[in-house]
Amino acid sequence: MPLLLIADDHPLFRAALRQAAADAVDALQVREAGSLDAVLAALDAEPGIDLVLLDLHMPGNHGLAGLAAIRAQHPGVAVIVVSANDDPQVVRRALDHGAAGYLPKSAGLDELREAIRSVMACEQWLPASLRASVARAQSSGYDSALAARLASLSPQQFRVLALVAEGLLNKQIADRLDVQERTVKAHLSAIFDRLGVRNRTQAGVVLRELELSDPARRLES
Repeated sequence: MPLLLIADDHPLFRAALRQAAADAVDALQVREAGSLDAVLAALDAEPGIDLVLLDLHMPGNHGLAGLAAIRAQHPGVAVIVVSANDDPQVVRRALDHGAAGYLPKSAGLDELREAIRSVMACEQWLPASLRASVARAQSSGYDSALAARLASLSPQQFRVLALVAEGLLNKQIADRLDVQERTVKAHLSAIFDRLGVRNRTQAGVVLRELELSDPARRLES
């Protein structure tokens, strides 16, 4: 029985996605999460989740960082990015970082159903309105290399990297993850090596480079 996780912080939008998903796939089970922490906890608790509909700007997520976290910690899970940002270059970057599809929040329910069916069938999906412009958008060699380096991290190494990017010290990270401080130091050595950086400042910058501005916030300001 297919299992879908809807990751968005707006309950009404989650409800619309749930209904459309139920119409798209027979006997679909649906879970919901309102923050990136809740998404990762749900994926840890239910390894059978097949697909995540991921809002790029939900709490705890900063642009493509959440996508990178899911791809690093749960590489077998397909992700459709759902965002108000339909910039072709942003879409290109999401695909380069492992998204199986990209759905603008302006898309209709028919497109949502098509996206879910296509990705569940192991196909990449984009709305017709974006396919030509995304095809013209140039992949960044840096983004592709960064995606590969992040994917080489173990789930625990990625968690350490995320906490480094938040500015936490080794002891704070050890307390947060319930491990010894020397374990954190060992993870950091491996992270530096795999990311090709020399210190924690550079490592944090790597993850922050995945941040994107939220179009909805720009409209509200």
